[in-house]
Amino acid sequence: MAKTKIQEYVSESYDELINKTSWPTWSELQNSAIVVSIASLIIAMIVYLMDMSFQTLLKQFYLLF
Repeated sequence: MAKTKIQEYVSESYDELINKTSWPTWSELQNSAIVVSIASLIIAMIVYLMDMSFQTLLKQFYLLF
């Protein structure tokens, strides 16, 4: 019985996910999550500080007029 293209695609995708993909370990996932969380906090703080700086500058600028 000949496989349809969809069946062949699903079969090959499953084979690749099971046999050819390297999955991270739990500790690697935890380390990556920590790195992403810290980087997100740093970027959020930078954006916050930039926002506050521009807000202050614009308030001072508008007070001139």
